[in-house]
Amino acid sequence: MIIGPPDTPYEFGFFEFIMKFSRDYPRKSPSVTALTTNSGRSRFNPNIYSNGRVCLSILGTWRGERGEEWSAAQGLESILISIQSLMSGNPYENEPGFEDANDPSDKKNQRDYVQKIHHETIRVTVIMRLEEYLGLVHNRLGRLNQAERCNMVEDIDIDGQDEQSVPFEPFKDLCKRRFLWYYDSYLASVRKAMGEVAEGQRFTQMPFEGASNTMEGKFCYGELEQRLIGIKKALDDETTRWAVEGKEAVEQGATVSVNLRRQYEQAVEAFKRDGTPHNIELEGNNPFVWVVTYFGKPMTNLDGGLFRFRLMLSPRFPQEQPRARFEVNIFHHRIAKDGTPCYVVKPNKREDVRSHIEAIIDALEEENPPYDPRTLVNPEAHKLYWGTPDDRKLYNRKLRRTVQDSLEAGF
Repeated sequence: MIIGPPDTPYEFGFFEFIMKFSRDYPRKSPSVTALTTNSGRSRFNPNIYSNGRVCLSILGTWRGERGEEWSAAQGLESILISIQSLMSGNPYENEPGFEDANDPSDKKNQRDYVQKIHHETIRVTVIMRLEEYLGLVHNRLGRLNQAERCNMVEDIDIDGQDEQSVPFEPFKDLCKRRFLWYYDSYLASVRKAMGEVAEGQRFTQMPFEGASNTMEGKFCYGELEQRLIGIKKALDDETTRWAVEGKEAVEQGATVSVNLRRQYEQAVEAFKRDGTPHNIELEGNNPFVWVVTYFGKPMTNLDGGLFRFRLMLSPRFPQEQPRARFEVNIFHHRIAKDGTPCYVVKPNKREDVRSHIEAIIDALEEENPPYDPRTLVNPEAHKLYWGTPDDRKLYNRKLRRTVQDSLEAGF
């Protein structure tokens, strides 16, 4: 899976590819096929066809200059970087023969192409994918009239699968967690686009698009906004249900419940031993709901703050990773508006709940972090934090204000 780069029409979209390695690898490159094609109806790039073909010189599927061909010294990373480089701010320029950026009609095509790529990235790669994961597609149809079913025909048939099938979904949990990270960014980009294109306006066909290798449809941002809101609510409801399912797992003596209770006891002891001021407890003695009280680090903008966040765990942990939520508003570039923290746990620590707590605290307290657009989970705070010196001062004031508010809020 490649997550679309920020500041492009592919921003935070979920694009899947399948790579097959022959016995001749690494002397020969693997074959690469795009899986995110809306069942062959969406061509997401001049070099990524609706039938899944990926045209790159490194793969031998496109003629290139000397030195651009595959060599045994290259590997998977080279291929991924090459594919991601296609997902640029102006993908129209990837098509050979349409490079005259000064031509007025060409300029218009470039703008129109970016607009429809952005729309379909949100609709197909994010919304359709999450609705399928959450079982929302069929539930929604009964509430829509024909006029409201904008581009709905494409939505129903998802790769020819029916409700009874159990597809291989290695990125299901990842996409759910990343959606919670980028929810505000999705909404902001949709609302911005509403003022740029007319609702119901049909996509412009590009000169390089053919009848069987194109991207057709119309702009329906109003509907996309509501569907994004519906997905967010469904994910929140799913997270809440984990607590109920967890209690049932405890009653049944499930191994995961015994493991989590033991982890909790070890985490409490470790925090006491390390002299950590933070507190951990189980809500309702449920090992699937951890409540952490965080005390702001002295001599930082968090000094004096008292924040509580809840860590919800699935009965299918660690296959489904924890979801965290701060209960008190905190203005921080790594905390989404709804309180969802953006943090990363090392792969070998994913089964350790304490490591998740420590990773959240590290993200909160990190000093002078390197710029990383993948952590854009709070657009306003992110813009101020990485802006001008005056922007940073405003960011610090807003953060300090929420720290003061946290003391007044209490628990």
